[in-house]
Amino acid sequence: MERASRANLVSGILLGLGVVAFVDETVFHQLLHWHHFYDRSTTGVGLVSDGLFHAFSWFATVAGLFGAARLLRDRAFHGRRFLGGLLAGAGFFQLYDGIVQHKLLGLHQIRYGVPLLGYDLAWNILAAGILVAGVLLVYTTRPRSRAAT
Repeated sequence: MERASRANLVSGILLGLGVVAFVDETVFHQLLHWHHFYDRSTTGVGLVSDGLFHAFSWFATVAGLFGAARLLRDRAFHGRRFLGGLLAGAGFFQLYDGIVQHKLLGLHQIRYGVPLLGYDLAWNILAAGILVAGVLLVYTTRPRSRAAT
């Protein structure tokens, strides 16, 4: 029971990380051209960093999907626990991106040539909300201890 619970959580987290990274890379990097993963060098280096970031998002997505498929095959899939992990993974990645990559390391900003405060607030508040929703769902679906049963 506890092993399946952990597997649901890990698979959900991996899928959440992968999906939000994929959406970030596709929308903000490729479609809108707002930034690259690494903007402190040439455009070529930025494109290579985007490719590596894209590969990470696919590996995390595929790993999360394989984990979910294994859980479904073993009849151990717990949708709410998995969803909690997915939201926690997505929210964590987005908040990490907004605080660590954007502000602390300065790898890139959300956009350039515009006032950033509104973008930063929207990015980080949305990320924190998704993370909190995921953590709450994970908490409410945790396995009960054997002593309590």
